[in-house]
Amino acid sequence: MSDIEKVKKLRVATGAGFKDCNLAIKESNGDLDKAIEILRIKGVSKASKKMSRDAKEGVVAISGDEKKTSIIEVNCETDFVAKNNDFIDFVKELSELNNIKDSNLEELKKTKMNNGLSVDDNLVSLIAKIGEKITIGQTKTISNSSSVNYQYLHTVVKDNLAKLAVVVSLETKENSEVIKTFGKQLSMHIAASNPLALESNLIDKAIIDKEQELITEELKNSGKPEEIAKKISLGKMNKFKEENALLTQSWVMEPKKKVQDILKELAINDLKIKEFSRIKIGE
Repeated sequence: MSDIEKVKKLRVATGAGFKDCNLAIKESNGDLDKAIEILRIKGVSKASKKMSRDAKEGVVAISGDEKKTSIIEVNCETDFVAKNNDFIDFVKELSELNNIKDSNLEELKKTKMNNGLSVDDNLVSLIAKIGEKITIGQTKTISNSSSVNYQYLHTVVKDNLAKLAVVVSLETKENSEVIKTFGKQLSMHIAASNPLALESNLIDKAIIDKEQELITEELKNSGKPEEIAKKISLGKMNKFKEENALLTQSWVMEPKKKVQDILKELAINDLKIKEFSRIKIGE
């Protein structure tokens, strides 16, 4: 194989420019594997300079089926890159691998992709080729043997890629159109209302503590008597918990009712919301 053919092959394998590939072939004395390694190292150097920049754009991808569903967030710097075909192809393949690896990020990064290189190596090559910071963000896999998963994508970029994705798991032996409709509506509700947990007692303690701190600081400057301030503080905290727990949120399709009221109205004795995940780009 001539050097020019090796350069062409190296460009296909790495996505790097002609000049970089030509230099790598010369530096490696025509050894393609070594040339790939040289470009990877150069790519790391280029990528490291970009890591201090903000990556608040990107996409969220969903993969799997109704029994096992995974979400993965991949960030970049601009919306233009989020629609780039190389970026989209990478995220699509990554999403499928993420479902196989149950959202274990450490394992995922070491996993080989279709081109024989690891996720980490492909990420470095993509950063070097596109010229933007690209990072893997939040990941979540929902898999329960006794439940069915429903999903919703908001602001779809392409196929299973969007700006916001929701998966919710419903446990019931019933498999009716009523359940399917509720599952779809509930996933849309979660997208719109952004609950922090299923029930108020499951909201992260750090979030509760921070909210309490803000309320206390607010009331400290109000000039109200201590006993009244305590009652107001309690009321505000109860409202915060109610508005951020899924079961006590106002149902988006009928705001006068709570999500738990809709569950009761369905009158399906074994119906339970098992768990959910909502990932939005930049949050």
